[in-house]
Amino acid sequence: MAGKQEQMNELQKKNLEAAMRLAQLSIENSQRIMEIQVSTAKTLFEEGVQNAKALSAVKDPRDMMNLRTQFAQSTTEKMLACAREIAEITTRTQAEVGKLVGEQLTTGGHDIFEAMQKMFKGMPITDQNALGAMQSAMDTTRAAFEQMTRASTEAFQAFTQQGAKGRR
Repeated sequence: MAGKQEQMNELQKKNLEAAMRLAQLSIENSQRIMEIQVSTAKTLFEEGVQNAKALSAVKDPRDMMNLRTQFAQSTTEKMLACAREIAEITTRTQAEVGKLVGEQLTTGGHDIFEAMQKMFKGMPITDQNALGAMQSAMDTTRAAFEQMTRASTEAFQAFTQQGAKGRR
């Protein structure tokens, strides 16, 4: 019984470590995104002050419209660049999370399967079909998760590539 308890403790430890890695990844990427947003907001504010000063010095309405157009274009470009950076961070994060969860499904499923085999070996009735069905279910779940991860990663890449085409 002590061996089974140690196995369960080991599984719990692995799951806890994976959860901590996921939380750390989430915190780091949230910090990066906030830094980008703060930097962009600061730049836009400073440029807004400079633009207001420049506009107050202009007397000709045509020149004023040209300056406003230039300022609007510059602001839009900076905001799009910020959105692209955030989308890239999101794509990388999603890939990292997908990899982490995939690893967890693979190793966790394997560990659970081994623990179940050991548990069933101690019982008077052993059913290999039940173990095979459990292994098949875990394999199917892992394959479905990997397929979803690939599809969503491709969707994010298409989004960022579409944004890059729009800039040209």
